[in-house]
Amino acid sequence: MSKIVLSADSVCDLSPELIQKLNINIMPLLVGLGETYYQDGVDIHPTDIYSYVAANKQLPKTAARSFADYLDFFTKLSADGSEVIHFTISSDMSSSYQNACIAASEVGEHIHVIDSRNLSTGISLLILDTVDSIAAGKEISAILEEIENAIPNVRASFVVDVLDYLRMGGRCSTVAALGANMLKLHPRIDVKDGKMGVGTKYRGPMATVIIKYVREVLSTENINPKNVFITHANCDEAIVAAVRAEVESAAIFENIYETKAGSTINSHCGQGTLGVLFKVNG
Repeated sequence: MSKIVLSADSVCDLSPELIQKLNINIMPLLVGLGETYYQDGVDIHPTDIYSYVAANKQLPKTAARSFADYLDFFTKLSADGSEVIHFTISSDMSSSYQNACIAASEVGEHIHVIDSRNLSTGISLLILDTVDSIAAGKEISAILEEIENAIPNVRASFVVDVLDYLRMGGRCSTVAALGANMLKLHPRIDVKDGKMGVGTKYRGPMATVIIKYVREVLSTENINPKNVFITHANCDEAIVAAVRAEVESAAIFENIYETKAGSTINSHCGQGTLGVLFKVNG
């Protein structure tokens, strides 16, 4: 059986520790500050995003990697004959999947590009399952089928602290953002069918709202108990600790992972955003 190599777009938001432990190859997406583009997690980090937005009152630009970038990436990963499974951000959110597929067709049938239909650690949940399947010695065809079957079972959502980034990104009007900030409204963003949409609108201080959110998402029926991610954009440590305590007290999950969102996600949601992501049983 051929060796199987795993890779993913940087927007999967795996922590550096998990990337190293699981041996995941990362393709950094691009973040532009003005006319200069940087590689997510390589030469640009969330603190750079916050500083840029504060100084310029506009958001960075984000971009997929080109066909040529993916071609070089896949060629190197498969140089020893390995099968490559690569996870991209949802094809409804970026051209990454399309560009990666074109490159994969040039390199060969041993490159398998997965449209995660998700973002952030919604992608990482699929990666963890795939790592387990490889360790179990499953054939590549069975692994790919498992991934496709698991994609609809990912439950990804997050709560936005302040709406300034959504407003600047054209996702809500200035008036709506002003009113929401004054009323201390915090929208829940859900990923469904590969797209983001607004769900519950919570009202009150973020420290209180976030616990309501956690209890709400953990009331989901038929949760898969294997893995859960608490992923945040530089949230206050006390809020993250409170969320973890709430997740632990639910006594549902075998593994609880905490990760910080990278520059791509931060460019759209802003500081203080937090999500609890898991799968349900299919």
